[in-house]
Amino acid sequence: MKFRIGWFSTGRDKQARTLLEKTWAEVKKGKLRNIEICYVFSNRETGEGKESDKFIKLVQNLGIPIICFSSQKFYPDLRKKGLMETKKGNSNLINKWRDLYDNEIIKRISKYQARIIFLAGYMLILGAKFCKNFMVLNLHPALPEGPKGTWQEVIWQLIEKKKDTTGIMIHRVTENLDAGPALTYCTFPIKGPGFDHLWDEIEQKLRYKSLSLIKKEEGESQPLFSAIREEQKKREFPLILSTLKLISEGKIDPLNLEKPTLIKKLEIK
Repeated sequence: MKFRIGWFSTGRDKQARTLLEKTWAEVKKGKLRNIEICYVFSNRETGEGKESDKFIKLVQNLGIPIICFSSQKFYPDLRKKGLMETKKGNSNLINKWRDLYDNEIIKRISKYQARIIFLAGYMLILGAKFCKNFMVLNLHPALPEGPKGTWQEVIWQLIEKKKDTTGIMIHRVTENLDAGPALTYCTFPIKGPGFDHLWDEIEQKLRYKSLSLIKKEEGESQPLFSAIREEQKKREFPLILSTLKLISEGKIDPLNLEKPTLIKKLEIK
C-alpha cells in the first residue's frame, strides 16, 4: 500500500530543510518503499524570510511540487485581532481566521490526494475542520505527557521544572494542541555528563535574576537551552525515518491509535 504524504513546514530554520532533505533522500534510495512525498506546503512565500526562502528553493531543487500560501498576508487584520483576543481568553476570532485559512489550504492540496499530512516545523495551529478531515501527524519536541508548545517553549518549561529527562514524539494532530495520540517517541536525559555543569551555571544566575530575565537576555543562545535543543535535533530525523518505515510496513496504523499498546517507544541515541 502506497502512502502519499503532504509535507507541511514553515521552513523557518536550517533544521526544517535538513528534515525534509534527509527524508526525501531515503525515499529516493528506496529505503521507504511505500512512502511518497507528493507535495510540500509552506505558509510562507518567497520574500517573507531568508530561511523560508532557502527552504522554498530547496524544495524546488528537489523537484517536489510546492504550494506556498502566505498566512501573513491572509486577512492580516483579522488574524492580528484574533491573536490579541486570544490573550484575553477569547479564541473565537482566531478560530474563525484558522477555518478560513485552512479552507484555502484544502483547495490547494486536494488534487494531490495525500493519505497523510506530516508537520515538520509547521508553525501554525490547524483548525478543527482540518484535523477532522485529514490524517495529520506532527513532530513534537516533547514526550506524550508534555510539555506543550513550540520547541522554544518546551525547552524553557523543561528548564523551569528542572526536568531530568525529556524526549520527542510523533503524534496525531487533534483539536487539542499537542495532545493527540502518539505513534512513536524516544527519550533522552538532560542531566548527567555534559549537562550538569550547565545546570550549575544557570542555577548560579537564578540566585540574582529570574528565568524570564535570563530568557530575555540570552534567548536561544543560553548554554543549557542550546544543549537541550541539540539533543532534540539529532533525534528528530531518526524518529521520522523510523516512524515512516513502521507505517510503510504496516506495523503502525495511524488510523487506530486509541490503545496505549500501539504507542511505540524507540531507542534512538
